[in-house]
Amino acid sequence: QLQASGGGSVQAGDSLRVSCAVSGATFSAYSMGWFRQAPGNEREFVAAIRRNGGSTHYADSVKGRFTISRDNAKSTVYLQMNSLKPEDTAVYYCAADRAIILSDIRRGDAWDNWGQGTLVTVSS
Repeated sequence: QLQASGGGSVQAGDSLRVSCAVSGATFSAYSMGWFRQAPGNEREFVAAIRRNGGSTHYADSVKGRFTISRDNAKSTVYLQMNSLKPEDTAVYYCAADRAIILSDIRRGDAWDNWGQGTLVTVSS
C-alpha cells in the first residue's frame, strides 16, 4: 500500500516536500517514482529513484528544482520541490515497481503499484 501526503497550497517560489509511505512490502526491493496530473492534462513523469544503487532520474521540467530521495529504514520516498511554479500545480502520485527497467521509468503504464495522490497548488 502506498500513502502519499504533504501536498498543499503555496506561492510561486516556495518549497514543499511530499512523501509516500509504503507498507506491506519490502520497500528496498522497489524502485519508486513520482508522477503528476494537472486538470485536463495527461499524467506525466516527474522523477524516479531506482532500488539498486538509488540512481535518480528527472523530467526536464523539474530538473534542478526537484529532488527525489528515499529512506529505506522508514519505507518512505520523498519529493522535495523548490522554486515552485504555477505550472507545477497538479495531483502528485507515487508509484512503485520491483522490476521496472530503466528505459520504462517514464512510462506510467509500466509501474505496477500506485498511491492515491496528493494535491499541490502553486499560485502566482
